[in-house]
Amino acid sequence: MDYPVNGNHTARTGFILLGLTDDPVLRVILFVIILCIYLVTLSGNLSTIILIRISSQLHHPMYFFLSHLAFADIGFSSSVTPNMLVNFLVERQTISYIGCAIQLGSAVFFGTVECFLLADMAYDRFVAICNPLLYSIKMSTEVCVQLLAVAYIGGFLNAITYTFSFYSLFFCGPNQVNHFFCDFAPLLRLSCSDVSVPAIVSALSAGSIVVVTVFVIAVSYVYILITILKMHSTEGRHKAFSTCTSHLTAVTLFYGTITFIYVMPESSYSTDQNKVVSVFYTVVIPMLNPLIYSLRNKEITGALKRELGRKIFS
Repeated sequence: MDYPVNGNHTARTGFILLGLTDDPVLRVILFVIILCIYLVTLSGNLSTIILIRISSQLHHPMYFFLSHLAFADIGFSSSVTPNMLVNFLVERQTISYIGCAIQLGSAVFFGTVECFLLADMAYDRFVAICNPLLYSIKMSTEVCVQLLAVAYIGGFLNAITYTFSFYSLFFCGPNQVNHFFCDFAPLLRLSCSDVSVPAIVSALSAGSIVVVTVFVIAVSYVYILITILKMHSTEGRHKAFSTCTSHLTAVTLFYGTITFIYVMPESSYSTDQNKVVSVFYTVVIPMLNPLIYSLRNKEITGALKRELGRKIFS
């Protein structure tokens, strides 16, 4: 619905999402594929959360953060995927003004929480490898809760920044968003008002979070690498590396896609490439994270076997 303002101008109260494709056959194929991915995402991350909660062997800081990473992955994917699935099945892919704000805010919130959690997990690995004797003190329950609180508060503040920036925009022209969800960049291009302040504020907010979390991750792994290279035992080096590979894989996938979309200049890639990469980090990565951590982590696979054994033989 639109409503008239300022004489000849009409304010938009909803948007049309152009989605991934107009091809009806391809839309059905994508619906099936993305639905399967989403179901795997939900089952994989929920299983991770439940396993960490019920297995006493996994009551360690690293798995505490991993359970919240799984929760963030569920929230991140769920903020985009269900609406995208519905839009594959309808001819006119619409979303209300409020619905767009909610989708944008929730995606920003869970995406930001994931950034902080990946940094928390890097710090956890740094303490475990570089200061193992002080691990129980530096990664106490109180410290873990504080780090987790920073993650959720940071996510909330960033989401509020984007939401207020969105509400400061005025839409009176075309209302077709060339994307499959309410991402901020395509919304800026549709605004009739001055977008310089909202664009700068949102960029500073997101940019500062990315810089801080990447700095923590980079510094942590520089010290980890130095410590590992100083180890005389080959077995010790291998064990230290193995505890970091899953996290490094998750970091590379997540920050690699974010860098492509939000850091590289828009002239270096097309809108279609942007959409494909967006599907990867909003839909595919949340599915991959539990697989990455479960397949490469002996403690998780061991705990899973023990719990399944108890269920089968109880």
